[in-house]
Amino acid sequence: MTHKLVNILLVEDDEVDVMNVKRAFSKNNIKNPLFVAGNGVEALEMLDDKIIPLPKIIILDINMPKMNGIEFLKILRESERLKNISVFVMTTSNEDSDKIKAYNLNVAGYILKPLSFEKFVVSVSTLNNFWQLCEM
Repeated sequence: MTHKLVNILLVEDDEVDVMNVKRAFSKNNIKNPLFVAGNGVEALEMLDDKIIPLPKIIILDINMPKMNGIEFLKILRESERLKNISVFVMTTSNEDSDKIKAYNLNVAGYILKPLSFEKFVVSVSTLNNFWQLCEM
């Protein structure tokens, strides 16, 4: 069975993490178009009219300059046009307060960035399996 590839937006300010996500996509043979924004402000601008069709999935870091992930999520969830996009937080923040805030803003998952690339690849593989199930 073939499935339609949906756009994915990665909101991440760390270039090494962006590179790791791209490498993990490649290792997992994920062909979905990946758009990258360096912070929440840039992500909102991209969602305004630069990504067509809108992404179905956002991978979001919490700790970013200009607008952090929680601030971005609040704006996203208040928007009629954007509120139904699935968001997965992928962050180094293990703070309970960040987890609670994220889940209260209806995230689909909260993933701590693993220290090793191999574990990172496994995390992205798990996300890919979830996306494919949702698409069916």
